[in-house]
Order: sequence, then structure tokens, then C-alpha cells
Amino acid sequence: MQQRPLGKSSLSIAPLAFGGNVFGWSVDEKRSFELLDAFVDAGFNLIDTADVYSAWVPGNRGGESETIIGKWLKQSGKRNKVVIATKVGKWTDQPGLSPVNITQAVDSSLKRLQTDHIDLYQAHEDDASTPLAETLGAFARLIESGKVRVIGASNYNADRLAEALKVSREYNLPRYESLQPDYNLIDRAGYEKDLEPLIRSENIGVINYYSLASGFLSGKYRSESDLAKSSVRGGAVKKYLNPRGMQILAALDEVASTHHAKPAQVALAWLMARPGITAPIASATSVEQLHELVGAAELSLSDNEIARLNSASE
Repeated sequence: MQQRPLGKSSLSIAPLAFGGNVFGWSVDEKRSFELLDAFVDAGFNLIDTADVYSAWVPGNRGGESETIIGKWLKQSGKRNKVVIATKVGKWTDQPGLSPVNITQAVDSSLKRLQTDHIDLYQAHEDDASTPLAETLGAFARLIESGKVRVIGASNYNADRLAEALKVSREYNLPRYESLQPDYNLIDRAGYEKDLEPLIRSENIGVINYYSLASGFLSGKYRSESDLAKSSVRGGAVKKYLNPRGMQILAALDEVASTHHAKPAQVALAWLMARPGITAPIASATSVEQLHELVGAAELSLSDNEIARLNSASE
């Protein structure tokens, strides 16, 4: 599996990341272990989670995803085969990016993950109430202590990311080597207009989430009646059931038929081919679904096919 560098960091990752938000939510511990084994055995290595996952599930309080991953790491012995990425700042139990919270939160995450270091530690969302120099200084101390290797940002807008990079340079602090934005074939404008020029000029890695637009780009949802197929995703994709959405699905179907592939694979391959994208994040709830998703890495889209998809989604 060809590895891609994450920004200017020492981390190298395969071109698809597994989204750990499903662990402890839509898949139980046993299925989570099966998915993680299948993902790594297929040659992929980046597992993305957060301390808050999956606090939104009735009966959960947060930390469930990290706990499951930690149990799997201990049982499987595959710690040296994976890049573990988690986040801090969005959990109501440990909110914000103050130095005190970051210091406490990282120790809690390390304990749940049953590891002595986090490969990629990400600010889950911007915290305007804490000076960037204080946040980055706290991250610097974690790197110096060996608890964290690389830091990244999630849900930062272009102005704040640029400001954070400036602070890193001015104060000789570690910089955010990755960005985690909402980006996919149907939701393009927010990322491409402001963030993409910045990440490409600064050589920031991108591990985007909602890569399949909550499942819409899989082609599973094509009418109002299809929304009932998923109580979890149905409501989130309703907004895409419009002429533009159907136009994008038609283009995905067309390209997929040429490659004897699935629409989801083409949507992920389009992301993988986008300059600046390091690895889109995608989740699976079955091993069969996972095998379909990882197959995207084997697709090589032509310039004409990429142009067809671009045109359909403009």
C-alpha cells in the first residue's frame, strides 16, 4: 500500500482512514475488533477517533470509541502497524483547548487507548477563548514529553488556521500538520474556496470527514422513500435529494460502470485524487462494507472522469 506523508510530519499513512465514531455506537465491541483487523490486514493504518465519541448515544457518556480501540490494540498486538489519531476539545466533560484541559484530556485518552503515545492529537474545534499560543504551547509540552507525536486541527476556518500557523512560526512552537474539514463531492465550496489554497501553500495534510456525505454518495438514497433505510443517516441526507444531488449520482453511476465499481468507491477515489487530500475518512459497520470502501484505493480515475465528476458537482 502506497503511503502518503501527513503534512511535513514524520507520519506516513495509507490513502483511506477509518472513522472510529461508529465504535460503541452502531457497532459493538466484537464487530469493532473485526473491522479494525480487516482494515489493518488490508494494508491501511490510520484510525481516527475522539474523546467525545460516542457521547450522543443513549447510555453512553463519551470515551467509548477510544476504550474499544484500546482493548483491540492490547488484544491484537498491532500497535506498531497503526497510526492512532484522536481529538480533544469538544467533549462537555473536558471542553476547550486550555492548557489545563489538554493536559488532563490527553492522559485520559492514553489510558483508554492503552498506549503510551498518540500519533496524531487534534484540536477537535477552535477555542477562541484560549490564546492560540497557550494551546500550541500545551501541545508542545506533550510532544516534548513523548505523549504525542504530531498535532492537527479539526473544524478550523482558513483565517484561524492561518493565524495558528503564524503563531507557531513566531513562537517556535509545533504547527498543525493536518486539517480535518467537512469535504466531499457534493459539499465542496466551503473547503475549496478558502481552506484548499492555504493547506496547499503550507503543505498541510488533509484527512476530511463526511467523505460520503452521510452515505448519500453511496447511491443508497435516491428518493424520499429510501430515507427509511437508515434511522441514523436518513435525515442527514434528505437535503441532497434535489436535481444537483441526482446529477452527481448519475455521474458516479457512469464512472462506476466503467470500472465495474460502486458509487461510493468512485466518490472516495475522487477525493484520493484531489491534490492536497491525504486520506479521506470513512466508516463501515460490516466487514463486507469495509472491503468495498478499501477497494477505492485501487481505482485510478482518468482526467476525463475527474472532470466529469467535477462538472456534475459544480
